[in-house]
Amino acid sequence: MTTQTSAPQAPTTAAGDYATRYAASLMNTFGPPKLVLTRGEGPYVWDVDGRRHLDLLGGIAVNALGHAHPALVEAVSAQLGTLGHISNFFTSAPQVELAETLLRLLGQPEHGRVFFANSGAEANEAAFKLTRRTGRTHLVAAEGAFHGRTTGALALTSKEAYRAPFEPLPGHVTFVPYGDVEALAAAVTDETAAIVLEPIQGEAGVVVAPSGYLAAARRIADEHGSLLWLDEIQSGAGRTGSWFAHQHPALGEPVVPDVVTLAKSLGGGVPIGAIIGVGRAASLLEPGNHGTTFGGNPLACAAGLAVLRTIEDDGLLARAAELGERLRAGLAADPRVVEVRGLGLLIGLDLVSDAAPAVVAAAQDAGFIVNATGPRRIRLAPPYVLADDDVATFLAAWPGILDAAEV
Repeated sequence: MTTQTSAPQAPTTAAGDYATRYAASLMNTFGPPKLVLTRGEGPYVWDVDGRRHLDLLGGIAVNALGHAHPALVEAVSAQLGTLGHISNFFTSAPQVELAETLLRLLGQPEHGRVFFANSGAEANEAAFKLTRRTGRTHLVAAEGAFHGRTTGALALTSKEAYRAPFEPLPGHVTFVPYGDVEALAAAVTDETAAIVLEPIQGEAGVVVAPSGYLAAARRIADEHGSLLWLDEIQSGAGRTGSWFAHQHPALGEPVVPDVVTLAKSLGGGVPIGAIIGVGRAASLLEPGNHGTTFGGNPLACAAGLAVLRTIEDDGLLARAAELGERLRAGLAADPRVVEVRGLGLLIGLDLVSDAAPAVVAAAQDAGFIVNATGPRRIRLAPPYVLADDDVATFLAAWPGILDAAEV
């Protein structure tokens, strides 16, 4: 009897093993993963090789309460133990309570209605369809906008590299320079169904709307009978220190939008999206116009309620504002940073050179997770539960990270 032995193989790390298996089993839509993560606690995550990282990206503005927050774990566990999913032939207490909470926070408890989806792109798809119910098809969006990668949301996303492979896309969309009131006024006509804007453009590098811009958009929309649709997917649910970014004093005169879309931080890591219609927009989608299998399920809504209640009960709006100010000031102190933008814990900065990818890599080597949104642009969107020591540790390491990246 002959015994066969396998050829000796070179030793691999656990991360290397998973990276190989990832490439062999998943579609190449994201490129190679930078880390293989196994667990998280608070603002920290651990990779498969046991290294700890301070998560300053928060799952791209998702993990509002960090990782494994007791309130979120308890709410999801309890809900899954009683009622995890039902069809939308029925409703549940978490669905109704979350809708009521969102309307209260928006200041529209009597004049608004909510539709729940599973993601930001899905919320924007629903809003896109809602605008068609006005009888108009023209939409005005902004240069630098990112609204998602499904076909309707992609039609509103300005980046040519994202759009070109999938054209023709739905809709008649005009893009105007972000923040330019005159350009916006010139583009909107009596055939415009809606103006679509992010109060803060996240994927563009955290570009904040100039003070008064949203109020001007509201006025222009009203002059033409158009809807004002604000995409708060990245900026909503308390990230800026206000429940919704458009409510923040830095953006000027308060406005009442017709449509608001939400996702990301709303579920704290559990997939959920929402579209809020106000006034006439609240009733444009009628039975049969739209639907979803999983949207508004009890599990996701219980998660959303837990996130919003914890933010409210623990004073995390004020905390997000305070931490954001400290981070922006500390980042700007290095002369290699030429501009810092943002509100609360949605922060963007520009470097003096095209070193953003190298900074991301150097930060990861130092145990910090940040994100590049362009050759010179870095984005931070950390959990609202950062400790003072976490901020101090990162800011102390920041000059060394820039050194390592040769900025």
